[in-house]
Amino acid sequence: MSATPASRPRVGLFATCLMNVFRPNVGFAAVKLLEEAGCVVEVPDAQTCCGQPGFNSGDYDSARALARQVIAAFEGYDYVVGPSGSCMATIRHDYPTLLAEDPEWKARADRLAAKSHELLSFLHDVLGAKIPEGVRFAHSATYHDSCSGLRSLGIKGQPRALLAQVDGLALREMADTEVCCGFGGTFCVKYPEISTKMVDDKIRNALDTGAEVVLGGDLGCLMNIAGRLRRINAPMRVFHTAEVLAGMASGPGIAGDGKEID
Repeated sequence: MSATPASRPRVGLFATCLMNVFRPNVGFAAVKLLEEAGCVVEVPDAQTCCGQPGFNSGDYDSARALARQVIAAFEGYDYVVGPSGSCMATIRHDYPTLLAEDPEWKARADRLAAKSHELLSFLHDVLGAKIPEGVRFAHSATYHDSCSGLRSLGIKGQPRALLAQVDGLALREMADTEVCCGFGGTFCVKYPEISTKMVDDKIRNALDTGAEVVLGGDLGCLMNIAGRLRRINAPMRVFHTAEVLAGMASGPGIAGDGKEID
């Protein structure tokens, strides 16, 4: 790992599973935003899934093994930052609980939790960052507040404050923006009928705004919304907020096809 000037925080980027597999552009956008804000960014090769699927399904032994691996990979950084409220909530809130009966690992989990942040809240709350100069997104957008980011991490005003700096963007708030989209990790697999009803309600509220784009901070939610939009042939595009803030939102968007955003 490279040496870091004292004035520049050294950040370990937590590259989420969904980002790696389905939307690497979110990771590139996160790196750009963090570097523009003065951070030295590294992506440790030893990182793995945060363990949230196993934890939520009751496979605590597997979740603990993954938690230990993540802690070992990231504990040397000044901060751990990820573009996902759900993953970062797992690291911040669930790791200390998972490892509560192991004093050594509990202490390491507590230390990591204290310096772990979701990307948008880190940029706004910790760094007080401005978005890169000259970023423009001349489209109307509505914002979905994910359950994990809103309820676990208190993320609501931060993304809106950052988006307000984007030239040309018109934000149109949808009804029930804080209501779950129906993804919920394994929830959408266990209860597909309920999940579909929930995402249909979310999409109806988004379309009612007349916005061209749906934005949010969690890829699970955004892929769920985008997939349903595609199935009903709705023209609305979907992007991660980091892509817009970094000036890297173009093309058909997440899980999309057809009309492109310039």
